[in-house]
Amino acid sequence: MKKVKSFLLKVYHIPSLKYIVAALIAIVVVGFVDENSVWNHLRNRQRISELESEIKDYTDRYHHDQEQIRMLDSNPKAIEKIARERYFMKTDDEDVFVLSDDQESALTVNNESAK
Repeated sequence: MKKVKSFLLKVYHIPSLKYIVAALIAIVVVGFVDENSVWNHLRNRQRISELESEIKDYTDRYHHDQEQIRMLDSNPKAIEKIARERYFMKTDDEDVFVLSDDQESALTVNNESAK
């Protein structure tokens, strides 16, 4: 125990050691512990990029849907086409055959009510 105490006293009396320890504590606080740390800053940048890509996806989807709405308003044949493709509607003298390997994906991929 005396050896440890004497070692700590010798280390404590080194003048530059105090500054080194203070600098290391400051680096740890600024880098990792603080709410405005570098680590949180990097996580927030990554989250911002994810959200921006999500915004782009939703904007593209919005424009696509707006184009479909304009098409439905101007073209009565488009309503029939969507009714036949998405909802498998038919006239009385027709038969509808669904050709797909996966029944679930064929029914839910373009089904607006499932989304």
